[in-house]
Amino acid sequence: MAAFKNLKSFKLINLASSTYCPRVISTRHLNLQEHHSKDLLRKYQVSIQDFRIIDSKLDTNALSGFKADEYVVKAQILAGGRGKGHFDNGFKGGVHLTKNRDKIVDLAKNMIGNKLITKQTPKEGILVNKVMVAESVNIKRETYFSIVMERSFNGAAIVASPAGGMDIEAVAEKTPHLVKTVPVDIFEGISDKVANEIADFLEFKGPLKSKCAEEVKKLWQLFLKVDATQLEINPLVETDDGRVISVDAKINFDDNAKFRQKEIFALDDVSETDPREREANSLNLVYIEMDGSIGCMVNGAGLAMATMDIITLNGGKPANFLDLGGGVGQSQVSAALKILESDPKVKTIFVNVFGGIVNCATIANGIVSACRENPPKHPLVIRLEGTNSGEARKILEQSGLPVKIINDADEAAKAAVKLAQ
Repeated sequence: MAAFKNLKSFKLINLASSTYCPRVISTRHLNLQEHHSKDLLRKYQVSIQDFRIIDSKLDTNALSGFKADEYVVKAQILAGGRGKGHFDNGFKGGVHLTKNRDKIVDLAKNMIGNKLITKQTPKEGILVNKVMVAESVNIKRETYFSIVMERSFNGAAIVASPAGGMDIEAVAEKTPHLVKTVPVDIFEGISDKVANEIADFLEFKGPLKSKCAEEVKKLWQLFLKVDATQLEINPLVETDDGRVISVDAKINFDDNAKFRQKEIFALDDVSETDPREREANSLNLVYIEMDGSIGCMVNGAGLAMATMDIITLNGGKPANFLDLGGGVGQSQVSAALKILESDPKVKTIFVNVFGGIVNCATIANGIVSACRENPPKHPLVIRLEGTNSGEARKILEQSGLPVKIINDADEAAKAAVKLAQ
């Protein structure tokens, strides 16, 4: 499952029974850089560190009027582990602290225009185009706060923990008493009572309790106004000078609200996304790259998983999968085949479609159209079952294309694996 880079999961805790509630899995299509998330927090009056952005121009005017006792300089890429990463030019670390304002540009020069390599990036790393320079705060204590959409509550829920700055799932597993889950009434929202209860649980004392409660309510307003599906603040900190600050934020958005959130979706950073994934997304298809040699064209996530399992059980490895979805047309099928063939790792393509809403004849016509326009570079193994599967087989047989049509899924997978070898 680690290969599914665009799948994000979140687990909630049922404190009464100390067991996990059902997992919520959402697909993240919108990618915001860290500084964009901070801009949103600032727009909704959430307390954050002051910050500036330096781009490839290395213009020092960007720091005009910005003063702090200490600065944190962070490379802006869509991957974690930046602090422990290294650059392809030999420079160590994508996160640096400095009290010397004059060193900021030197640090930025070592990052911008170079590729940062971390545990979460490809082997070759990701090109850094911008760095964020933020006020470094002296953290006295770290806590965790998030709001997520949760099916078991038919709406939003708060997940909070006084143990912040670390993986919340690890906290939940080892110390479940340190995680509190509170459903939020969508009409009532987060009341003063609930906000104060959360602040109490997060162990904010005295004047800090009311400050934390105010931050909780502001974060709820942000969650609502931007149509978020997840808003995670890790950590929400108490500073040594008596402030409550959201140091780091992760925000996921409801793709169905794109028409309402045009400004936010316009910020989508696709520079780090596989071009094949971008092309598939533009056609309302889902493409996921993996590291094997068999390209998989399927319809539906369940069949995708089953197809990859069958390939693996027969000694092969999927190079990717491309999910056609339910309402696919002939032109999309043709484009999907071209996307799969453009992957240099692919040696065989396995089409495994069960036609329910999808018409198998449409799939067959799309394949024939694509192959006539551009003769296939790789062997094609095709299994089409369900709606109009008989007609689909006739279309493929009469096309004269050198494809293998196999009705049995296991036998089809075996054939694909053999051809890939």
